[in-house]
Amino acid sequence: MAECTTLDSLLEMGFGRNRAERAVAHTGNQGIEIAMDWLMEHENDPDIDEPYVPPAGNIIGAVSDQQSAAEPALESTEATGDAMEAMIEDGHGGKRPMTEEERNQQVKRLEELMRVKQEERRERERKDEVEREKQRRKQGQELLQIKQKLQEDEMKKLADDRRREKMEDRLAKQRVRDKIARDREERAMKFGGGSSEAAATSPPPEATSPPPSDNQGPPPAKKDYDECRIQVRLIDGSALTATFKAQEPLAAVRVYVQMNGGSDQDFTLLSPYPRRVYTELDMEKPLRELGLVPSAVLVVMKK
Repeated sequence: MAECTTLDSLLEMGFGRNRAERAVAHTGNQGIEIAMDWLMEHENDPDIDEPYVPPAGNIIGAVSDQQSAAEPALESTEATGDAMEAMIEDGHGGKRPMTEEERNQQVKRLEELMRVKQEERRERERKDEVEREKQRRKQGQELLQIKQKLQEDEMKKLADDRRREKMEDRLAKQRVRDKIARDREERAMKFGGGSSEAAATSPPPEATSPPPSDNQGPPPAKKDYDECRIQVRLIDGSALTATFKAQEPLAAVRVYVQMNGGSDQDFTLLSPYPRRVYTELDMEKPLRELGLVPSAVLVVMKK
């Protein structure tokens, strides 16, 4: 049969039997070139090298027993066809069996054809790969442009936010300045009017003496006090007043209060303004150093 001839040619070209049988079966035995095309297109199929199991009644190189019994003449005709396939035309219009050299030449021609088809397929795959790479680069550029646009939009939004914040700050500062100006105007109107009325109702000022001349000499020096007048407010609300030397320690004032205050409770001394509570260390310092000269008011406070 023709199937057997195509199958044998594929086997001689180096294809595995499982692959060759699948190619012949799936191409309907339409020729060696179509079978080779099918093999190149399906060489990566996962089951390409598995044994081929044809459907019932379609076994390669044989027919069913039922067909052999029912049509013996057809089988004889197919057998004759097999012999004819293995023959070539001679110079007299007849056919003769192919020699080994002729079969080798046919195999080489088929291998060259297969090589050309494989080259065409590789070129086609290369072009497809180039096209896919172009598409990938195009998509990458589009994604990069989208990313850049998003970044530009984000930067623009941040710049708008900063400009808006600066504008709001300027408006707020302007409102504060306007309020300060209004407050000044209101105070000027209020106190300025009151001063005018007071000036209208008050008697004319007495004639002032002329200012002293510049040749009166330098101002007098600050007086250096030697004594200190201390008033002490007791816990019961009464007060004691005494005069101490400026160099006496604060402890002298405390002893004076203990002797004349009429109370045996433990206490300490403080200045009401500015408020200062004197410690045991301060008791040894002179009154001048504590700033109590020439006069001061102290308050007794329970410890």
